[in-house]
Amino acid sequence: MATTMKNIQTPFISGDRPAHRSSTYGNALESVGVSLLRYGLVAILLYFGAFKFHPAEAAGIEPLVANSPFMSWLLPILGVRGTSNLVGVTEITIAVLIGLRSFLPKVSALGSIVAIGMFLITLTFLFTTPGMWAHIPGFQLPLPSASGGFLIKEVFLLGAAVLTAGEALGEV
Repeated sequence: MATTMKNIQTPFISGDRPAHRSSTYGNALESVGVSLLRYGLVAILLYFGAFKFHPAEAAGIEPLVANSPFMSWLLPILGVRGTSNLVGVTEITIAVLIGLRSFLPKVSALGSIVAIGMFLITLTFLFTTPGMWAHIPGFQLPLPSASGGFLIKEVFLLGAAVLTAGEALGEV
C-alpha cells in the first residue's frame, strides 16, 4: 500500500504540544491557567494603573520615563503627574479591555495586543535607565538592582499578554 501525504498524521502541531488532547484534566488545568493569567494580568494592570495617580508613583516612574527614547517626550508636555496619569489611564483601559474576554473576545485580544506593546516599552527601561543593573564582586553576570528586579516581572506579564491575545483571537 502506497503512503501518501494524506495518510501521514503529524502528532505535534508545534513544539511538544500534542495535536489532540485526550486528557480532560489537562484541558481543565490549561483553562484554569489561562484564566488565572488573564485575570491576574487584569488585576495587576488595574492595581498599578490606579497607583499611577498617586504622587509617590509619579515620582517613582519619572526617571524611567525621562530616560526612555519612547516616552521622554511626554514629560515636557504633560509634566511628571500628567505623564503618570496618562500611563495610569492607559493601564486601566487595557485591563478593562482584556477583562471583557467572556463578552467581546476581539476587544479582549486588542487589549492584550496593546499590552504587548506596553510591556515591550517597559522592558526597554532595563536598558535605558541608569542603575537598573548591579555588579557583585566575584560574580560575572550583572544582576538587576531593586528597581531592575521590579521591572523583570514585565517578562512574565508580556508572556501573559501574548498568551491571552492568542487565546482570545482563537475565539474570533
